[in-house]
Formats: sequence, structure tokens, C-alpha cells
Amino acid sequence: MGRLLRKGVLFTALFAGVVTPAAADPVLMFLLGVARQIVESHASRPPGEVDPVPMPDMSLVYPGTTVEPDHIRRLIDDSFTYLSPEQRREIFDALNAALMNPKNAAVRGAMIEYFATQALTVRAAQQQLAQMSYRDKERVAEDFRRDLPTLSPEDREVLGKLLRDGLLPVPRDLNQLLLAAFDAPASLPR
Repeated sequence: MGRLLRKGVLFTALFAGVVTPAAADPVLMFLLGVARQIVESHASRPPGEVDPVPMPDMSLVYPGTTVEPDHIRRLIDDSFTYLSPEQRREIFDALNAALMNPKNAAVRGAMIEYFATQALTVRAAQQQLAQMSYRDKERVAEDFRRDLPTLSPEDREVLGKLLRDGLLPVPRDLNQLLLAAFDAPASLPR
């Protein structure tokens, strides 16, 4: 399943294009909103009053990090909404096992950072695709149909399985359009 998900993320990146700064706007806006709230709370506080910095419960975090498994679980649930709860649980279980493996102690932080970046990229691509008009989705499907012959037979097989299983992080209507384009003969004009 991990191989299929990696290929799914690759094909999503191909469909959505490179994530532009505009696609990162929701995340950027969230971070700016948090920063604004912090500044406002500090400005409204009486002089000399300091908030204690909350420390994470170290028994609940991955060793050598300040990240809790619940944070990873929430990131998976928020970013991979197109997957079933069981599939999201599989992703969490595999990632959690890798993060808890003592052999990965030196790269645990990098693993978390890489996964978070990929998850946020998938979420941004999903949001960008969801905002497309149906006509734009039809154009994407038509371009997809024209480009299919350039894929290797192995990639076509994997892509077909991803589409049929609903494992591409695209809206359902776009998945159906892509699946129809995938099943349509490439030589017929549309």
C-alpha cells in the first residue's frame, strides 16, 4: 500500500502542478493568524506578566522530538481525507513503527519533517483541485487522456489501480473523470 500511496502522491503532483505560493496560502494564512493572536494576547496583558511556556509531556512524544503521536495522527486525518479510516490508520501504524524504531533515532526529526511536508503538499493540492470548476476538471481529464500513451505499461497499471481504488488525493468527481479518461481509447477524439 505504501508504494501505491507514494505513486498516488506523485501523480497528484503531476495533475496539480507544482505547488505554487498561492497553494500554500491556507497554511500561510493559518500561521499568520496564530502569530497575530500571539501578538494581540501579549499586547493586552499587563506589563511584566509572562505566560509560562508549556512543555510537552515527554512521556508522550517521540524520543528526541517534541512531536506527539496524536499530532501525527491528526495530520494524517486532516491531509488524507480521501482515504478510508482504515487506510489512514495503516499509514499511521507504519509511520509510528518507523518513528519508534531505535535504528531511526538519528533521522526521526527529519522523517517527521519530511512526512509533514508531504502531507501538507497533498492537502494543498486537494484544496486547489476542489476549487476547480467542473469544466476545468474536464479539461484536466482530457489532457490526462492525451498524455496516457506516454506512460510505461507498469505506470499505467499502477495508475489504473490507484484510480479504481480511489487512492489518488483528488476530489471524487475528478477521480471519476480521470477513470473514464483512463478507460477511454486514446485514439478517439473527445
